Amino acid sequence: MPDVTADRPIDIEAEVAQLEQLAGWLDARWGLPGTRFRFGLDSVVGLVPGIGDALTFLPAAYLVWRARQLGMPTSTVLRMCSNVGIDTVFGAVPLVGDLFDAGFKCNRRNIALLRRHLAAEAARSGRAAP
Repeated sequence: MPDVTADRPIDIEAEVAQLEQLAGWLDARWGLPGTRFRFGLDSVVGLVPGIGDALTFLPAAYLVWRARQLGMPTSTVLRMCSNVGIDTVFGAVPLVGDLFDAGFKCNRRNIALLRRHLAAEAARSGRAAP
């Protein structure tokens, strides 16, 4: 069930765009020149021993929480949580975890799950997907 304020329902398209922007900052903000390789704050902040992965867990968890408020089914939310858990656990491994963080991109994966769900819901109801 989508989140609503007291007066009006949220603009799902705008909300998804904001979440997509957050995922971009976390997973693919910058690129290495001459390559298709992109990395984001998750990779950079993850370099800080001890607290880096804990800090990037918070915006990743926020993304999942908002997706749930936008009506994601429990099974998909659990899949999103497993993406965040995998990223957090493996990202915490020194050095190898930093490379994993740069390649796994859990937030972009979760946005793809959100978009797929919203497109399927739109197709079922006969309206345009956000």
